[in-house]
Amino acid sequence: MTRTGVLVVGSITADVTAFSRRLPQRGETVLGDDFTLVLGGKGANQAVAAARAGAPTWMVGCVGQDLFRDIALEGLRAHGVQTSEIRTVDGRTGVAHIRVDASGENDIVITPLANAALTPDMVDASIAETRDRTRVMLLQLEVPAEVTWHAARAGADAGFTVVLDPAPAQPLPDDIWAYVDIVTPNESEATALTGIAVDGAEAAERAGRWFLDRGVSHALITLGGSGAVSVTAETVRHVPAFPVTPVDTTAAGDAFTGALGAALAAGLDTDAAVRSAVAAGALATTRPGASPSIPDLAAVRALLATADSATDLEGAAS
Repeated sequence: MTRTGVLVVGSITADVTAFSRRLPQRGETVLGDDFTLVLGGKGANQAVAAARAGAPTWMVGCVGQDLFRDIALEGLRAHGVQTSEIRTVDGRTGVAHIRVDASGENDIVITPLANAALTPDMVDASIAETRDRTRVMLLQLEVPAEVTWHAARAGADAGFTVVLDPAPAQPLPDDIWAYVDIVTPNESEATALTGIAVDGAEAAERAGRWFLDRGVSHALITLGGSGAVSVTAETVRHVPAFPVTPVDTTAAGDAFTGALGAALAAGLDTDAAVRSAVAAGALATTRPGASPSIPDLAAVRALLATADSATDLEGAAS
């Protein structure tokens, strides 16, 4: 059986999002313009991104026994994510409270709830069930830390390409990096983990080498509107951003990582996979919400084609 699948081990939440002209200051109340209640969680968002990018995708996580469970499961299935590896546990489904201002910037409070019930044994059972179909494992840091560490080791042992999105940033054990093939922090996460102030491409390269020195094969530092810096032992590349008008930056990083996982699972070379990921992340900022903002493969290909055409025209003019 061909292994082109993506296994995502991570969080599942119901995202409660309020939109307003600006974010309130401490102790202040502001009037909002809109409100949404949709599927979210970094794990679920990345699973949606991988599935929408064309990869057979399985989600490993936990939901509670409440109405938010139905929102989460129906949202995943609607985007083509396989939910057979999701467990229903006692208690409530995780919730994320998100506030978004008119520029698209946001702040988020995550309450894990059912996500805290995920165990290493659940991960092992899901790996055993899907390993013949899976090529890439995606991990984040919104489930118990010991589960993520176990999943990285077990995924590496199963022969998966292990991709870690280290968000929300937190101290990590040094021995975890030997099991991580690709790490995808943004500027603030890279700064928190490495101690290097990542304020541009040059600093991102230094941060990338910090990860390589600890055993990671490939560091991808995302720089928002400045694209991403790709660092391996052989090459350093600055992948430019695609010009878009941001509406809401929620889940842009998840769109990046999920699309990256799908591209790698499909057998694309690293450069092509990274460029697709940058395009997916850019497109995700052009629509509000988390999972609803994640683009499909056709939209990513269209943006790549448009950018290629513009580059060809510039080359011809010069």
